[in-house]
This record gives sequence, structure tokens and C-alpha cells, in this order.
Amino acid sequence: MALPSADELEQLPEIEKQWAVKATQYAETYFNLISSTDGKSLRLTPIDKEIYQDFQNTFPNFSLIEINETEMKSTEGKEIWRNWIMKYEKRVNDYNFGTLLRRNVNGDYTEENTMFGKSIFYAIEIARNKQGLNSHLFRKKTTNNEL
Repeated sequence: MALPSADELEQLPEIEKQWAVKATQYAETYFNLISSTDGKSLRLTPIDKEIYQDFQNTFPNFSLIEINETEMKSTEGKEIWRNWIMKYEKRVNDYNFGTLLRRNVNGDYTEENTMFGKSIFYAIEIARNKQGLNSHLFRKKTTNNEL
């Protein structure tokens, strides 16, 4: 029996379902983490500082507040991200994994505020954490727990 091609695998409903479950679990875990700890103190990889600097240099005008999904997923955008992430192929575990991202940093993971992001999660979330853009989630949870 021949194994299905990569194109055929992309269409298999069971694989899509398994990926969706895993991505949702990862998003929930990460959201709980940034809600329980100030993102400024988090380290997602051993080379966060390097990823952050490289991201800032390569994408100086990238909006971390509101991600422009159309721009990112354009042919040119995909090529730029693909080339950028390849530098980390042997240096970061799961460097090219697909995950869910919040389009707007001020929102939760909801259907309207969530997009699929392959290869970019670390770059965006490390930058958001370093710049304190996720800190409001920790403050919100801390304030609610004090009430």
C-alpha cells in the first residue's frame, strides 16, 4: 500500500481534526501562561533575545498590536517569513510548527480574533512579551483574583 502524498494528507479530515485539537490545546496553554505570569519575564526558547532582535531588524514595521493577516499571507509575505524562519531550523524545537495566533493582542483566542500562523508564533509572541503587550492579561487576572 502506498502512502498518501503530502497534498492528499492535507485533505484528510482526521489529520485536520487532530491538528485542530493540538493547536487549540497549545493556544489554551499559552493563554493561561501569559494570564498567570507577566509576559516580560517569560522565555519561550533558549534564544529569545536573538529571535527578538532578528525579528525587529527584519520586520521593523510589523504591527504586534493588530496583525495584518492579508499582508502576512500574501505571496511576498509568505516568502519573507519562510526565508526568515529557516535560520532557526536546527536551533529551535518546532521552529516551523503551525499554531493559532491572536490577531489583536488585546483580545482573547476567539473565532474572530484567531488566525493560523505557521513558523511565526515565537517571533510574534516573544516580541509581544518583551514589549509588555501581553502584560495586561496578567494584570487583569491578578486584579480579578484580588476581588
